[in-house]
Amino acid sequence: MRIIAGACRGRTLHTVTGPGYRPAMGKVRESLFSMLESRGVVWGEMRVLDVFAGSGSLGFEALSRGALFADFIEKDRKAAACLRKNAASLGLEARCAVHEEDALRVTARRPSEPCRLIFIDPPYGADLFKPALRNIMRQGWLADEGFLVAEVEKGLPLRADAQYDLTLEAERLYGNTRILVWVKNA
Repeated sequence: MRIIAGACRGRTLHTVTGPGYRPAMGKVRESLFSMLESRGVVWGEMRVLDVFAGSGSLGFEALSRGALFADFIEKDRKAAACLRKNAASLGLEARCAVHEEDALRVTARRPSEPCRLIFIDPPYGADLFKPALRNIMRQGWLADEGFLVAEVEKGLPLRADAQYDLTLEAERLYGNTRILVWVKNA
């Protein structure tokens, strides 16, 4: 898998294999990042949180495009090691942190600073999106006018808009993958 755009364009990301791991494919990432840019994302202003990060393809793509900093949350030891390896091989260690911890524990704490872009990409069938979203919104992880992106299975019912004062900006299907982009109302 390769970084699509930015300073690390064309560079290879190491990936993790096994149950629950499905790195965001190139065409999905390209479409997602186009959606974000068409909605006014200014990469140089973005602090990013990549929840259930796996190999970190979404967070590293954001860093390559100029995001200020990315926090990666991944509890699996092998995947966290892969994240650290990717950060080192891309020369991005100073602009990211890997939290080898359960995502629900991390997001249950208050952040040191809210993020302007959050990716939630839980393992399919694990029923982790809703509790992660609840923690993120209750603890103030998402900045006002920040973007929240979900990459979930096609049939997962989601109604986050009214409950958390979010506006759904985009929803797309790519095979069995569903991408949703919300903006937090100011």
